[in-house]
Amino acid sequence: MTIDDRAEGLASDLGVDYEEVRDDLETLRAYDVPMEEAVQSLRRKYGDGSGRGEPADVEVADVSTDDSSATVTARVLTVGTRSIRFDGEERVIREGQLADRTGRIDYTAWEDFGFSPGDTVTVGNAGVREWEGEPELNLGEHTSVRFEEEALNVPYEIGGERDLLDLEPGDRGVEVEVLVEEVERRTIDGRDGETEILSGVVADGSGRLPFTDWDPRETIADGESVRIENAYVREFRGVPSVNVSEFSSVETLDREVDAGDAAQRMGIGEAVASGGRYDVELVGNVVSVRDGSGLIQRCSDCGRVIQSGRCRSHGEVDGYDDLRTKAVVDDGTGAVTAVLDDERTADVYGGDLDDAREQAREAMDQEVVADEIRERLVGTAVRVRGHLSVDDFGANVEAIEFEERTDDPADRARELLASVGEVDG
Repeated sequence: MTIDDRAEGLASDLGVDYEEVRDDLETLRAYDVPMEEAVQSLRRKYGDGSGRGEPADVEVADVSTDDSSATVTARVLTVGTRSIRFDGEERVIREGQLADRTGRIDYTAWEDFGFSPGDTVTVGNAGVREWEGEPELNLGEHTSVRFEEEALNVPYEIGGERDLLDLEPGDRGVEVEVLVEEVERRTIDGRDGETEILSGVVADGSGRLPFTDWDPRETIADGESVRIENAYVREFRGVPSVNVSEFSSVETLDREVDAGDAAQRMGIGEAVASGGRYDVELVGNVVSVRDGSGLIQRCSDCGRVIQSGRCRSHGEVDGYDDLRTKAVVDDGTGAVTAVLDDERTADVYGGDLDDAREQAREAMDQEVVADEIRERLVGTAVRVRGHLSVDDFGANVEAIEFEERTDDPADRARELLASVGEVDG
């Protein structure tokens, strides 16, 4: 049964306008809400046929994913603009956050209601949908907006200015001042065919993050300090990524952003709990070296590690030799797997790929290379710097630096105890 058929039946049952019901169904389906769930949501919204009726005003903290619609009076914190593909067509949407004294809530506006950060508005009959487990307001043609004269006091920062360290996936209308540390122009297979983009790394005094510019600009260049307005944040390989769209503005600054060279040092437990960090420094002890370390073989097509000459994507392949280490590092608050590439593995192994091949041939067992690495690493206090991702399979840090710690063990003990609140210094 098509959306038109379901909308016609619902409109008839509930005694409401067919076009209105069809628009609501299309919006819910665009967010991948199952048809039956969408139908039930609209039945709750329109009731038993007595007409819509605007819901009572509620506080932000009381908006629930069980609601079909809500009316809130709130302060506009951020406003972002970007385009999405909807029903095969490009649609421009506005999105950001609203807040009152009780909390914050994300919103998506399918029309331009003229919001600016700092406005106090009463949003009537906004649809409510679930997004990553949290309620989000959807503002469409059936939503009413009234701008209030008296500003609402809220305990949140108004506007999109952020440090990179404070960004989270899902943030919209973001403003950052950053140093472009790395940038490359490349061609990808986008939704409209081959698309040219810029990608790389930006930094400020708080940290570093990857970025993508979907509308390549000459102002984003190696070594340039820029102000980016109206960016949005997505998750990329487990960490936040700054996305610059055609609606973003990029301005070259007349001063250099001081990014510094150091990564943020965190306890492993805190870093893992954050869900992922780009360019983080962790310290701890190597407690084990996992299987799949040492002398390995990779697929010549995709580079994945293969077992017994088989790639999970390409079947039987002719692999090539490589070196890798997967060291489990624990600091007492948590554990991560530090993944070392061939260069860093050669450093801890004490030999290159040819040396590893020779040792494996003499022993007639390639596992001797991993055993050698275990002998050298397990029990060692180390510092690892890299990009941390956390998923259902655990926490992994792609190491860009990995070295044995040479500071006093007593100092490390005091540092650990201080990090868990056991001592004052």
